Amino acid sequence: MHALAAPSGPELESLLAPLGDVAYTADRCAALADLVREINALKRTRHAVILAHNYQRPELFQVADFVGDSLELAREATRVDAETIVFCGVHFMAETAKILNPTRRVLLPDLRAGCSLADSVTAEDLAERKAQLRAVYPDLAVVGYVNTTADVKAECDACCTSSNAVRVVEGLPSEHILFVPDQNLAAYVQSQTRKSIIAWDGNCYVHHQITPEQIGAVKAALPHVRVLAHPECRRDVLALADAVLSTSGMVRYAHESDATEFLVVTECGLSDRLLLEVPGKKFYKSCKLCHYMKMITLEGTRDALRDLQPEITLPEDVRVRAARALERMFELGG
Repeated sequence: MHALAAPSGPELESLLAPLGDVAYTADRCAALADLVREINALKRTRHAVILAHNYQRPELFQVADFVGDSLELAREATRVDAETIVFCGVHFMAETAKILNPTRRVLLPDLRAGCSLADSVTAEDLAERKAQLRAVYPDLAVVGYVNTTADVKAECDACCTSSNAVRVVEGLPSEHILFVPDQNLAAYVQSQTRKSIIAWDGNCYVHHQITPEQIGAVKAALPHVRVLAHPECRRDVLALADAVLSTSGMVRYAHESDATEFLVVTECGLSDRLLLEVPGKKFYKSCKLCHYMKMITLEGTRDALRDLQPEITLPEDVRVRAARALERMFELGG
């Protein structure tokens, strides 16, 4: 993969990161190809499927049976016909797969792959805050972003993803919504509903550090570029976007739009997927890497399939309560 030519001079090199990875040498690619073959063989013998999030390393897309955003992967987890699910994503995603598939083995290749956003709320703190607010707003409902742990989901009335958050909130009978844990997504939802949104004080460090100055600089250099931003970004960043979309919404937009150049404002892994799937268009990066997502590797995926470890387990009472919140999401979110 080669660097994109800067259309307005060398100064753009500091603004627009080239797609691809200079570490993908010929030797590294040959080693990755061997790993892909090994993993595909192990999938057959283990009767396993691999689900991969859009933010994963591009080589993991080559072994995944399904690639998508958090909503698509949550749905796919209920449809798979396999003894084992290997989740190439972060910990809360693998937990979600286990919540929806209690009889199947769910593996996460690296247990260190957590989430700063999920870590910003605990079940104990949420239960306390919920009780305080219900004393003031008896109709209060709690909506939990899927970027939460299983025990936090168990404290929620419904879950949501970035693609269906507004529909879930609008579908609930309550006028007062405690939205956890992403303050930026909560602000976006508030801009789309007349209901009262009470936001938790959390954010995704990857999206929160993207600034309007970065977007403005690229737009000034490339005034024709179409800006696609994730709703986990700050409000002042979203104000500069042509479209505010989930990651899979961005994929569809890129396929269907008559535009040919896009600035992708989310975690950088999505740009790799877009480059692979839409080679006739250009995708510029104003994004950051999630070091948790990048902890998942082909080597770790191979080892998980070989050893059937690390396995995700959940207390059954937590799983059942969390499953109710996820089922409400499917009911309300479409």
